[in-house]
Formats: sequence, structure tokens, C-alpha cells
Amino acid sequence: MSKIYQPLDDFRIVELPEKQLPFWKIAGPGAILVGLSIGAGESVIWPLIAAEYGGSMIWAAVLGVFLQLWINFEVGRWTIATGETVYTGYSRIWRGFAPLFILLTVVGWIAPGWARTSGLALKALLLGPGGWGSDTFWTIVTFSGVAIILFGPKMIYQSVERTVEVLVAIVTIGLILVAIAVGSMETWQKLGAGLINVGYIDPGISVKKLFSALVFAGAGGTANLFYTFYLRDKNIGMGAQLPGLQNPLRGRSEKVPATGFLFEATEENRKRFIEWWQYVKKDQILFFWALNTFTILLFIFGALAVLHPQGIVPEQGKLIYDEARILGEIWGVVGQRIFLLVGVATLFGTQLALVDGVSRSVSDIIYTNFRGAQRRSLSWWYLLIAGIWIVGGCVITFVMEQLNVSELGFLFNAAYMGGFAMAIYVPLTLYMNYRFLPDFAKPKRLSTFMMVIASCVYIGFAISSIIWEVKQLTGG
Repeated sequence: MSKIYQPLDDFRIVELPEKQLPFWKIAGPGAILVGLSIGAGESVIWPLIAAEYGGSMIWAAVLGVFLQLWINFEVGRWTIATGETVYTGYSRIWRGFAPLFILLTVVGWIAPGWARTSGLALKALLLGPGGWGSDTFWTIVTFSGVAIILFGPKMIYQSVERTVEVLVAIVTIGLILVAIAVGSMETWQKLGAGLINVGYIDPGISVKKLFSALVFAGAGGTANLFYTFYLRDKNIGMGAQLPGLQNPLRGRSEKVPATGFLFEATEENRKRFIEWWQYVKKDQILFFWALNTFTILLFIFGALAVLHPQGIVPEQGKLIYDEARILGEIWGVVGQRIFLLVGVATLFGTQLALVDGVSRSVSDIIYTNFRGAQRRSLSWWYLLIAGIWIVGGCVITFVMEQLNVSELGFLFNAAYMGGFAMAIYVPLTLYMNYRFLPDFAKPKRLSTFMMVIASCVYIGFAISSIIWEVKQLTGG
């Protein structure tokens, strides 16, 4: 095995950088995670469940976002304390986690249901669902937009952050306008009833579908781990000791250290860590938790107000358009266009953040762990993986379209596989932070308790899903 893996250097001991700028000057990482989160789960899967089952299980959507808040806290804790990605931390525990997380990332995100849905939403906005052009053509259009954003500017992170922030603003404002237009006291009451109906599970919903929905309430799957890269590129905490990811097409790429740092347990480092930790908490509570919960409830509200009363359960990429069409009947062409624009902004933001996050994850794992990989720069690996992902996504979309396979099934399967990944990495992240970090930087009681709860939820659902799958196969 030593011939395969590059030896991991020990942590270098350095001073933890001082936080010098106020929060709003360095805000941004949490916003990208919101842009990723409001994609398939918020705009497709949960509105679909609300359209089919009503609002009785809304509590699970809110719970999903809340659990992921604590996961993101612990991902952030590792990165501000060490400057390393969590993937490197996992490899410090066992080298086999390197290929395992490449596999989990690829299996979880390879089928581009999210990209195809993004293309369909753009087509519906510009031409209507019956307009010119195949699903593959419109998927290629949106992937081309992703490539321009990623490989136009010199610094990849800044381009992604600014684009996603604009898209999130469009989505939030658009959803508020839609809620005002179609809202009724009865719908608000249904929403409230679903929020307090904790523990209720509709007998008609399968374990697989509920598990998938819980996972995609928020970022979900390995997407929560992308936060580690955004903190590093924003120079948060020990991430300031490492250079940001540069666009290899716009200049010479500098060599990035594969491993990170630790700091001595001095009073000054303790104060600095607390300041950075407060930043992570504020970033995640304001952006990820509050904004995510707000937008997912507004998406569900729209489905409760527009689709569920008419018994419409959309299929084949028509959820956004069906809701927009009925909104048009209620609110006119303006309402229809606003919701279609919300759909495009939501899904394209997810498509962009996923290509970026998947490419960062796989390239980081390869660069850090495998012998010979560091002969090339990290940004070279990023370019290679992103290129393969974009071309592969277009090809798979073409095959899906020829076989007349719905992208909705692929979105649910992505969430399903992501749930099994979370059952692995949630307890692993907690263990990693306890094992390697200085005492004052380790998780405290509340964080530990919530991570144990999250671990139990995802592991429990994973086991239940396996049992359900076995029964489906055996006819039990």
C-alpha cells in the first residue's frame, strides 16, 4: 500500500492567524453552501413531496437543515484549526478513506439529474417546456455557462462566490413575491401544522424516498464537506496559511501544500481560535440555517398553495414549469416568469457549486494521497476533473434522454447514496476533531451531542434503507 499512497507529513506547528476583518468583510463561504442547498432538495424533491403528500412531513425538511448545521460547524472547526480539508483529516485516520471518498463523491453526483433539470428550467423560461431543443442541448448550454464562470476569472473561488450570491438573492426575492401572490391563511396553517407534526410519516412514503428527502434538505451527501474548501479559499482561520485555488488557464499555478498546520495551546491562540469559531457559527447560522430554512419553507409553501390543491404531482422535469403555469393562471405572465426565473437561478446555482465542489474534492484527494500526483499542480487536477465532469454530464444526459429516463429518479438516487456517505462521515468528523485538535479547540458538549444525534439519524436511516431494499428484492 505504501507504493500507492504519498506519505502524509505531520502537522507543522505555526501561529494561528489573527482575525483582522469584521464578519461582513469576509462573509461568503456559507452563502455558496446555500446556493448549493437550494437546488434539487428545495426546488424539486421537497415541493414534489408536498405536492403528493401535503404538508404533513414538513418537520423533516426543517430537521434535515438543522442537523446539517452542526455537521457544517464541525467541518469548519477542522479547517479553521488546521487549514486542511476534511478529506486529508480522514486520510490521517485511515488511508483507505481516500479512494472511498472518491467513490462516494463519484457515485453520489455522477448522474447529472441536477444539470438536466437546470437546462429544462432555462428552456421553460425562454421558450416553454415544448420549445425548441432537446434536453441534452439545454444541458450543454448550462454546462457551458458553468465552464465560463469557473475558467474565466483568475481566482475560481471569487467567481463562484459572486455568481452564487446573485443567484441566491434572485431566488429569495422571487420566492417572497410568489408567497405574497398565492398565499392564503389556509396554506399558512397547513405549513404551521406540518412544522409541529414532528415524527409523523405518511404511510404511503417509502423509507428510501423519506431518507433521500431528509438528506437533500440542506446541502446533503458529500456536499456539506465542500465548506472546507470555501473557508480555505476565503483565508479563514488557518486557511490563510495556504494559497487559494487559481485558474490554470489564466496563469502559472503555485504549488499548494498537501497537509496543514496546528497551533500551540497558548492563550493568544485560544483567543484567536474563539474569534474564528464565532465567525464559523455566525456564517452558518445566518446563511446556511436561517436562509436555507426560509427558502425551503417558501418552496414547500408554493407547492402546497399551487400544486397540492389540484392534485398535480409533476414528473419528467416539469415541476418548475407546472407550478409556474398555475401561477400564471393566478397571477398572470409576470408571476409565471418570476417563478421560472427562480427555478433557473436555483438549479443553475446548484449545478455550478456541484461542478466546483466535486472537482475540488476529487482533485484534493488525488493530489494529497497518491504517489506522483504532486508532479502536477492542484489546479491542473481541478481543471482535469471539472472537464471530465462537464463532458461526462452532457454524455450521460444524452443517454438518459435517449432511454427516456426521468431525471427525478436520478436526483432521488443521488440523495439516497449521499445519505449513506453521511452515515460514514458524520461520526468520522466528530472523531477526527477529538483525536487531533488541541483541547480548547475540540467539540464541546452541545456540539458533541448534536453530532451524535445526527450520526444516529443517518446511520439509522441507512440501516432501515438496506432492510427495505432487501425486502423489495425478496418480496417481503
